[in-house]
Amino acid sequence: MTTATADASASRPRIFVLDIARVAALLAMAVFHFVFDLEIFGYVEPGTTGAGFWRGLAVASAGSFVFLAGVGLWLSHANGIRLGAFGKRLAIIVSAAALVSVATYIAFPDAFVFFGILHSIALCSVLGLAALRLPILIIAILAVAVFFAPDFAASPVFNAPWLWWTGLQTIQLSTVDYEPIFPWFAAFLAGMAVAKLASRSGYWEQLSTTKSSRTMRVFGFFGRHTLVVYLIHQPILISIVWAATQVLR
Repeated sequence: MTTATADASASRPRIFVLDIARVAALLAMAVFHFVFDLEIFGYVEPGTTGAGFWRGLAVASAGSFVFLAGVGLWLSHANGIRLGAFGKRLAIIVSAAALVSVATYIAFPDAFVFFGILHSIALCSVLGLAALRLPILIIAILAVAVFFAPDFAASPVFNAPWLWWTGLQTIQLSTVDYEPIFPWFAAFLAGMAVAKLASRSGYWEQLSTTKSSRTMRVFGFFGRHTLVVYLIHQPILISIVWAATQVLR
């Protein structure tokens, strides 16, 4: 989230289009989670969020976050990898991912999040450093290969629980949020490639000179605190649905 998609440095003006994109992804995820909560409490048909439009919305919002993380990695380290800043952000993401795992294990012990979007962004960020200096075309080719890897590289070899982060297992897993490296690293690499291309064309410099309005500053606030919003929105939503259920039933 914000910890993985920060702008290049404190001296770089904020790129508000990225804040808007982050907020849009958050809103999409919040809508999905609200419907998911309604499903848990029996207000919508079982399986509603697992197929069709709602499944597509979940994939699109999660993919947006991973894509933006790839954009942010390039913007943050285009002029050289800043290991201190990278390590700090990585520690925050890993800690948040662990918190999600513990919380969901308490709530859904049979389907807890063992490798969700935060886990994926953390590992993608580490892997992304190795691809940071590659040519744009090579990064794009890698993205395509990673995306299709589950179609040709899946094997029972990856069925061991300690390899489930790959996404190459051949068994069905039970979890409420799962973004394994294959194919989700493809979105991260795509974000890196697009960000590098935009840098080459001077696009980021043009966007960073855009005058900010009050609305943009609001987006900027939530854009800077995306991770916090992500962590608290679902407990708030499920509490609202629970409270309404106590009143209506």
